[in-house]
Amino acid sequence: MGQHREAMERELALRGYAVRTCETYLGCMRRLVSHCGRSPDKLSEDEVVEYFRSLASKHVSTSTFNQSVSAARVFFGGVLKREWSLGGVRYQRAPQRLPVVLSREEVHRLIEASASFRDRALLEIGYGAGLRINETLRLLVTDIDSQRMTIRVFQGKGKKDRYVPLPQKLLETLRSYYKQARPQRYLFPSRKTGRPLDSTTVGRILERTLRCARIQKAATFHTLRHSFATHQIEAGVSIRVVQTLLGHSSLFTTQRYTHVAGDYLKTTTSPLDTLAP
Repeated sequence: MGQHREAMERELALRGYAVRTCETYLGCMRRLVSHCGRSPDKLSEDEVVEYFRSLASKHVSTSTFNQSVSAARVFFGGVLKREWSLGGVRYQRAPQRLPVVLSREEVHRLIEASASFRDRALLEIGYGAGLRINETLRLLVTDIDSQRMTIRVFQGKGKKDRYVPLPQKLLETLRSYYKQARPQRYLFPSRKTGRPLDSTTVGRILERTLRCARIQKAATFHTLRHSFATHQIEAGVSIRVVQTLLGHSSLFTTQRYTHVAGDYLKTTTSPLDTLAP
């Protein structure tokens, strides 16, 4: 993108987009410029529309396509001030998928298979507090309040602060981890940089632990959050409370966990079982 990169960075900053979103949008624009082989300010609306047609024909993921459309609208509308309709290009509808959820027994096996106190603390926070991976990695030592038994989540998704309960078992694990690692600022720092651990590192930790626990499900760190929400609903916790703990703006987002909670799945009888022998 050359000289236009800084202009787009300024535009994204003015709109208050998160750092990760800015990086994603800049990457989308780099791919568009690379595909067209010309400076972005020289591109016509038809060329940009044709690029999106090629994306659609390649069957890229819905999120990739929609992010590319948003990036183009920011650049051509916000930076170059062009009032383009982009030939009627529309955002694609995202498929509605239910989350992968671990059973309580699987969560127990996973945590017990941890290779260190650090790994165990990461998994227990993901499941016991229902935190997102970025929220977990940005935790400071001072965010753990053992007096009030709370965890402070600073500027979570949507730039919102919240508090979540600190489970007693997690506190015990964190104390053992702290005695061993002595983190100074970030709760889970990188040994090389002192900055927070990278999410890729956490992904590798989880993959290794899943193998040790002999769990075949396609689980990610976010699966622990899904499992937290599902198990809370199964235990009878109000969905409004679960919404607050997860930091969801919309109750609709939280309601999808009712479709995987095992209460009605276990108590509903299939007509197959009622057939005569």
